[in-house]
This record gives sequence, structure tokens and C-alpha cells, in this order.
Amino acid sequence: MSTLPDPAERGVLEIDPAVLRKIVEYAADTAPATRHRARRVAGLDVGESGPTARVTRRPGPARGTVGVTSGDTTGDAGEVDVRLRLTLAHPGSVRAAVAEVRERIDADLRRTTGHRLRGLTVEVEALRSGDAGPRPASPRVQ
Repeated sequence: MSTLPDPAERGVLEIDPAVLRKIVEYAADTAPATRHRARRVAGLDVGESGPTARVTRRPGPARGTVGVTSGDTTGDAGEVDVRLRLTLAHPGSVRAAVAEVRERIDADLRRTTGHRLRGLTVEVEALRSGDAGPRPASPRVQ
């Protein structure tokens, strides 16, 4: 039975920016204060859309080196800058919602990839009422 060399001696794990983007979008989408927005093409509803992100990776000294024993990061995997567009629940504190989204994104990135969130730019493109469902149709005059 052969033993494996130390993780640092075996190579590095490169994580594609598209994967980092998906992690960021999922973390933002699962925050309680975020909402989906209606997507329209030529005035027709074509579904809903959640948060969208653009991720720029800043490589660190030991980018993507992941430990074998516990899955913890053994080196700094690098930093990412994120530009995020989302819709938030209304009424509610925008600052508190963005702070929670930031914490979720940073925690998910650190846990799954070892990357740190260096900067976050958030564009709140809409506020949507807490009841995300459509209003029931009712006649105006009875």
C-alpha cells in the first residue's frame, strides 16, 4: 500500500471562475431577504431570475491547495471581487440584507473553495414585496 505525498507536493486545484460565480449566486439566492424578479421579453413573462454575479479572482500564493485529512484549506486560495445584482424584499433594511448576503457569500466561498471575499459591490435593482406570489384577482365592483 503506497502513501500519498503531502497535498502541497501533489499540485494545485484550479477552480474555474464560473464555479465561483455559481457559488456566489447560490449563496445570495438562499439569503432570506433576496427575491427573484420577473423576466420579460417583449412584454411577455418568461419566468423568474435570481441574483446574478460577476466574479474576478485575485490569486493567492497557494491558490486552491486543499488538505486531504479534513478538507480544510491548507493555503490561501486567493481572493475574489464580486459584483452582484439582486432584488430584495420590501419592506426591510437594505443594509442588513446586504450585510447578511455578504456573510453568506464569504462563508460559502471559504468553506467550499478556500477563497476569501475581498470586495463586494451590490446593485439592488428592485425591491419586491415580501409576498412573492401574485395578487389574487378580485373584481373592483361587486
